[in-house]
Amino acid sequence: MKKLNEIFDIWYGVNLELMRCEEQIEGIPFVSRTSANNGIVGYVKELDELEPNPAHTISVACSGSVLSTFYQPNEYYSGRDVYILKPKNNLSVVEMLYYCTAIEKNKYRYNYGRAANKTLKDIRVPSIDEIQTKIDSLDVDYYFPKTPLLEKEISLDTSKWGWFKMDDIFKIYTSNDKNIESSDDGITPYISASQLNNGISNYVSNEASQKENTLTVARNGSIGATFYHPYNYCVSPDDVRIFEPKFSFNKYIAIFISVLIEKEKYRYAYGRKFGTKRMTQTKLKLPINTSGKPDWLFMEDYIKSLPYSSSL
Repeated sequence: MKKLNEIFDIWYGVNLELMRCEEQIEGIPFVSRTSANNGIVGYVKELDELEPNPAHTISVACSGSVLSTFYQPNEYYSGRDVYILKPKNNLSVVEMLYYCTAIEKNKYRYNYGRAANKTLKDIRVPSIDEIQTKIDSLDVDYYFPKTPLLEKEISLDTSKWGWFKMDDIFKIYTSNDKNIESSDDGITPYISASQLNNGISNYVSNEASQKENTLTVARNGSIGATFYHPYNYCVSPDDVRIFEPKFSFNKYIAIFISVLIEKEKYRYAYGRKFGTKRMTQTKLKLPINTSGKPDWLFMEDYIKSLPYSSSL
């Protein structure tokens, strides 16, 4: 076993605040202390006076979602308490991913009141020689076609969009599920306030109580975490709200809407919940058709025009 700083050069990231950057649909990834989406919370315009963190490095959150660790294949900016790990010797992508997993195995040592800023460098992980035989024994062959479902480029011009209250397009309500978290293991997905694994924190023996083809939005915990469920499920009544569409819905529209709902996250925090009343009053800016109604077909086609849409 080796100390982390024997394998990697470790330094504090560029320490930016997302709110001080200009967000763009296509730009430099902004990595924060979140444990979701490879740590990326947005894309921003490149700053002339500030060089991004280098590509082919590892980002580690040392507070917040402590020890959330991700391989970053591209240059990126980072927020508070994100450390950058650059290998001292040449490492392949697979080796870098292995070290991401090895670092995250130490999460249990930390929590909200115990950050990893001072001790990150001393975490022990297998040496490069040790991991080689482990990597060679892995049998991983996942392939996701990059091709889009629609071979056309669709641009987003939000100046022509309109505002709609969320309860005009969704029925928003609380589950009646009780004490499900302590249920026996089973096959029914149980949705909590997690921002990981599509919100699924467990599989329980209870019968599913919620319909497929709906969204869930966390009012608590990972506030604003929004997921589409193409299956029936159970849900935490304290932490999550169900969004049942009042229109013809599918996974492509769901992905488009989910991104917009998650853009509301910055308004809320531990002491300010995203409760049902606030959800119903929240407005989303959506593409509109010639009748001034939400243009659901445009939203569907836009998602289908993106790379990897054929893999959804």
